Amino acid sequence: MSGLTDRVSSYGYYSGTNGCLMGAYGRTCVVLSSDSLDDASISQCRLSGQGGGTLVILPTYNEHENIAAMLEGVLSVSDSVELLVIDDASPDKTADVVRARQVDEPRIHLVERDGKLGLGSAYLLGFEYGIQHGFTTVVTMDADRSHDPRHLTEIAALHYDGADLVIGSRYAKGGKIGSWNLVRRINSAAANVLARRVVGQHIRDCTSGYRSYSIELVKKVGKLHLQSNGYSMLVELLYEAVVAKATIAEVPIHFRNRIAGSSKISWGEVAESMLTLMRLKIRQIRLSHERHRALARAGENPGVLP
Repeated sequence: MSGLTDRVSSYGYYSGTNGCLMGAYGRTCVVLSSDSLDDASISQCRLSGQGGGTLVILPTYNEHENIAAMLEGVLSVSDSVELLVIDDASPDKTADVVRARQVDEPRIHLVERDGKLGLGSAYLLGFEYGIQHGFTTVVTMDADRSHDPRHLTEIAALHYDGADLVIGSRYAKGGKIGSWNLVRRINSAAANVLARRVVGQHIRDCTSGYRSYSIELVKKVGKLHLQSNGYSMLVELLYEAVVAKATIAEVPIHFRNRIAGSSKISWGEVAESMLTLMRLKIRQIRLSHERHRALARAGENPGVLP
């Protein structure tokens, strides 16, 4: 932990007592600018973090045009990285591309499911795979090439310094977004504003799917009865990380528009996300009231609770 906070302090981005260190649930959250990650600190750690290997989870549905380049990009970063592609019976034969590459690349693993079962269930399946096969960190990325694999080394540096969850952030200082239209920018900003009402104002990018989890955090959330299935799983996982008092860091990324194919986000996904936020907010309020009552019974001053 000290390495993480010391590095951020030295570059002037540490939030101190008015920010994440003393935030809700007592967790630490830091946001780094792209200048905060020097070559020396990155090179001192293997991409695997503090020991074992890194598993990158790539859920796919109709990514035939993107998956080959995405596989090569991730594999080229480090020999300690392995990939788990979870394909939901893509009609465009995405799985065929993966199988062809598996012939001479043992670091690629493929799970083919019977239908379109959702992003959330793919994440949970990948987490379980990571636990069973002894990985140290588990990374989630989009297979449409909007997430640049080169950021993986920066993410690993933060795990090396003690972060439990590292978010590839579009909204941290130094982060960039490709040529989105105004409607998409407004939708993304609104989604983050709403999500922060649940997870806390200190996290700048609550809806990024580019994340890296320590295996210890994966084991904690894996024991929970997570209810989300689609993209709303991103907010639920972040909320549970906050409740678990995880050390959370954000590293700026350059988010690119998908190279080929079409977006999988539907209005149904938007509706599920809204319901998830409502459910988590109700739970947050209930837990806060329970803590107030417990402290009152103990004769303590509850103060300001999350």
